[in-house]
Amino acid sequence: MIKSRPIYKELTLPDQAKFLRVIGLFGLTMIGLGSMIGSGWLFGSFFAAQLAGPAAIFAWIIGGAAAMLVALTLSELGAALPKAGGTVRYLDYSHGGLASCIGAWSNWLGLISSVPSEAEASIQYMSSWKWAWAQNLYDIHTHSLTHTGLIGSSILLLFYFFVNYWSLQFFVRFVSMITLFKIIVPILTAVALLYTGFHPDNFTSAGHSFMPYGWTSVVTAVVTCGIVFSFNGFQSPINMAAEAKRPGINIPLSAILGILLALVIYILLQTAFIGAVPSDMLAKAGWHGIEFHSPLAELAIIFQLNFIAMLLYIDSFVSPSGTGVIYMAGTARMLYGMQRNKYLPDFIGMLHPKYHLPRNALIVNLIVAFVFMFCFSGWAHIVAVVSVANIIGYIPWPIALGGLRRVAPDLPRIFKLKWADGISALVFVIISLLLFWARWPLTGQMFLLLLLGFVIYFYYQYKQGWPQFQQQLKAAWWIFAYLIGLTLISWLGAAEFGGLGYLSPLASHVVVIVFAIVIYFWAVRSAWRTPAIDKAIASVVG
Repeated sequence: MIKSRPIYKELTLPDQAKFLRVIGLFGLTMIGLGSMIGSGWLFGSFFAAQLAGPAAIFAWIIGGAAAMLVALTLSELGAALPKAGGTVRYLDYSHGGLASCIGAWSNWLGLISSVPSEAEASIQYMSSWKWAWAQNLYDIHTHSLTHTGLIGSSILLLFYFFVNYWSLQFFVRFVSMITLFKIIVPILTAVALLYTGFHPDNFTSAGHSFMPYGWTSVVTAVVTCGIVFSFNGFQSPINMAAEAKRPGINIPLSAILGILLALVIYILLQTAFIGAVPSDMLAKAGWHGIEFHSPLAELAIIFQLNFIAMLLYIDSFVSPSGTGVIYMAGTARMLYGMQRNKYLPDFIGMLHPKYHLPRNALIVNLIVAFVFMFCFSGWAHIVAVVSVANIIGYIPWPIALGGLRRVAPDLPRIFKLKWADGISALVFVIISLLLFWARWPLTGQMFLLLLLGFVIYFYYQYKQGWPQFQQQLKAAWWIFAYLIGLTLISWLGAAEFGGLGYLSPLASHVVVIVFAIVIYFWAVRSAWRTPAIDKAIASVVG
């Protein structure tokens, strides 16, 4: 009789193998900064200037400030509960799996869709090379990659996958080395453009105004032009917390340091880009009419900065690839965390016994990344969708922080955020405003996509016999009310933000703020002492 072999013989379940704590403060900071400095710096300054003019600088400041506040709420959770894929698990500790699944699904969806966007950015930058084969990689009329360009992006996706497939030490060395290069090139580019091609008049052209298209364009740029996308990597160190040394100290420090360094670099780049746009191009078409394939590289060529242009073409592979590799790693840990929350199949949460890596989760990520790449074959097409999904994924963090402060005061907290209640409420309001600024109908479309997360959750609850479902449903009503309510506000709100115009811009913002505050306090009051938080506290104290 032939004995059957288990399909996953080389893998072990999560409770049979543990992650290795080998990443220090420098490595975590490089992971966070390396996630943020990806394709966003190559295109973000161009799209933001095209939409908002010189006032795009304000959009970066708003985006950086929002990221910092969100990171502070997330840092207390990450330091207290240093779990693999922690960003998708915190609401499970405070509200149970039903409330948690929507944030987990959205957060993972936003980050895994970022992986193909990095590959696409690299290939798109190549399309401005002088050779015919390179120019055939991207169609400027449809703003999409050609079939040849998609093949090139596919090769890069496979590269991201295999860097993660082997040892964690190799991954950390790769990220640390590549991030140093990613920091140097944008700073050098900004300084060179400021020195050789700076036109101060550009800051008051296009109607002789620093803000030619009003505040609406500024806040819309935060979401739709890759600014939120560019800062989103601050959560990567938290997702790697199970492999971090001294997570209680290094997790919050790495998140804060990464955001501050990225903000300085982005503001420098945006200032340089605005000042370097040729005056005749601006006079002819205005900010809305400027057009580039590879924005910073083309400006460098205009000012005969050939060495800078060469570095940019090299970095168009290095920066997105470094970020793609990190996101591939972080999203694998997120899938692992979602499986530990019991709404994904067991095989996703299995670890390799020797390398201690979630290889099955990596394979699932690779498949989903390919799907996104072929559905959205261009950086501009995918970045707005990615940004909105990421913002929805932020929803659980301030709620979990407020909820755990109320129901789990005995949770050991090495890093304890001052004024946590006020900051958490403010962060939830900011998240709500960012979603409103994303404009209708994109907000409604993304909320519909998230319903798939509930379908998956209900399927696995059915398989498990609906454990504690009544309590979980009671703790999750607020999130259904929030998604439906914000969709209606966006649909009926100011025409400037894509709505039907029943509310003025001011009235729309007031309604969003009041609505968000009401939902926040409802959500925090809905928290309960879940078995998951009792188990987590026992493991920390024990």
